[in-house]
Amino acid sequence: MPTPTGTLLSTGYVVPEEEQARPQRRAREETYSALVARLSHQSVVKHFDAYADIPWDSPEFRIDPDDPRWELPPDDVLGRTEWYQSQPPGVRSRIGLHMVATFMKIGLQFEGVLKRGLLEFALRLPNGAPEFRYAYHEIIEEAQHSLMFQEFVNRTGFDIPGLAWWERLGSRGVIHLGRAYPELFFIFVLGGEDPIDYVQRMELRSGRELHPLLRRIMQIHVTEEARHLCFARYYLREHVAKLGPVGRFGLAFRAPIILGLMAPLMLRPSKQIARTYGIPRAVIREAYSRNPVHRSNMREALGKVRDLCVELGLVTPVSRRLWQALGLWEPVRAAVPA
Repeated sequence: MPTPTGTLLSTGYVVPEEEQARPQRRAREETYSALVARLSHQSVVKHFDAYADIPWDSPEFRIDPDDPRWELPPDDVLGRTEWYQSQPPGVRSRIGLHMVATFMKIGLQFEGVLKRGLLEFALRLPNGAPEFRYAYHEIIEEAQHSLMFQEFVNRTGFDIPGLAWWERLGSRGVIHLGRAYPELFFIFVLGGEDPIDYVQRMELRSGRELHPLLRRIMQIHVTEEARHLCFARYYLREHVAKLGPVGRFGLAFRAPIILGLMAPLMLRPSKQIARTYGIPRAVIREAYSRNPVHRSNMREALGKVRDLCVELGLVTPVSRRLWQALGLWEPVRAAVPA
């Protein structure tokens, strides 16, 4: 059944995009502290539990690797290749399921870094800071997401490592940014969450038949991530302007590098998948490396955070060259509600 434009909640109610945009419009009429307090309140009245709100053992939620609903859609950059279309139905299904499980494993690993960074962020806050309560609400919600993602991975039967060892090692350096350089930390947050949010919203709006377990997980995730993305954007709007020249310079040049490294993790198959199914390198190049459609999809997935960087004055004539070199730049679009 086609999903109306908006976020589908567990009750079946679809939150229209207009309603999702209200935090940005309200922020023009309320203080930053009031916005943070309202997001915290929303975490109290609208939250989910990874096990209470998902009937994992329901027969319709069972994961069958041969279920054709796991197949990549015809408009997917890999799914449309002649190589993929020539594979037996069971192989096509397993590739699709393996990719979903890999993205969930990477997602929970990213959320582990995010949670530890938020703890560092909260430690630096003075008594009475509204961000403290919000940060802990987000940590709790991200922990539920991690439980949800790992349970899904476990039930697929795939042994998925997720991030490479050097990526896991490098992520440790991000954690201390929560205390030492929170503005850069929240750029990292948006770099990890925006592409995931973009992919999941596109799936929910696609109208194609999704496995009910996958649909349920995405419904929960996009509903709560709307708050997390809203907070990160408004934190940056509130604090980047207060940075000195050195701090702003650091953001201007590090932001595109962070985004350029993170987005591909959620938008292309891992090396494990390529090895397991024998995907030829030429097919990977055809679908991703040399595919203008894939590059356009990646730019679109990062559109909101890129536009935010423009709004904050972090895209200078010099740093724009870095955005362009990384394939992340396109003409600035009209303002998009957060």
